[in-house]
Amino acid sequence: MGGRRSGHRAGGERAFLVRIVTRQALDRLRALDRRKEAYVGPWLPEPLLTAPDVAEDVELAESVSMAMLLVLETLSPTERAVFVLRDVFDLDYDEIAEGVGKCQAAVRQIAHRARAHVAARRPHGIASPAETRAALQAFQREVETGELQGLLDVLAPDVVALSDGGGVRHALLRPVVGIGDVARLLAAGWWRRDAERSVEPVQINGGPGLLVHVDGEIDGVVAVRVEGGYVTGAYHVRNTEKLSHVERETAVTR
Repeated sequence: MGGRRSGHRAGGERAFLVRIVTRQALDRLRALDRRKEAYVGPWLPEPLLTAPDVAEDVELAESVSMAMLLVLETLSPTERAVFVLRDVFDLDYDEIAEGVGKCQAAVRQIAHRARAHVAARRPHGIASPAETRAALQAFQREVETGELQGLLDVLAPDVVALSDGGGVRHALLRPVVGIGDVARLLAAGWWRRDAERSVEPVQINGGPGLLVHVDGEIDGVVAVRVEGGYVTGAYHVRNTEKLSHVERETAVTR
């Protein structure tokens, strides 16, 4: 009897915690969505400086990558919560239903819809570590030199460049898409050239990236998406409010 009571009590505590945490997360996501409506220019997730071993766990690295986080941003707050609770944390539908305040049937439909949405938009063609290193080194070299032909050789035809300054720092006001436009943008000096600048290869959100210092201070981060040996995405974060987690590594585990 005591074991059953303690088990029931533990189950009740777990359900309570799931409900409270989920509802707080939903409130935060909805507030963030309202903030993004007035955001200046493209909005990018806050970058994390991660340890090299995160990239070795392909599934974990993809789940926290900048590209994947951008896919999740296209979901509604409820869809995001259901998808993460079910597909990442593997919670039962009844627990999720209580957490989001919907019936199990509705949660199953939301999970199916969110899963299909993510599957259709998630990045494909995971690059090997050697391909990733080679592509990042070439990208860094060509960006620093501004060599147009070199950039054309390393960028994918449908490459996308996004820059987030949030109205605080100078940045692109809209995405740039396509190898020609992105290569010309980089060759023309997307990065500041009027100060003492250094670029350091790092791991950002479990993937390749560049940490940019200007006059000894962190000026921004570029998360780089590599597929098939080519750079398919460059996500440049300069908003100072989003750079607090690139000064030291953030632990990321399953």
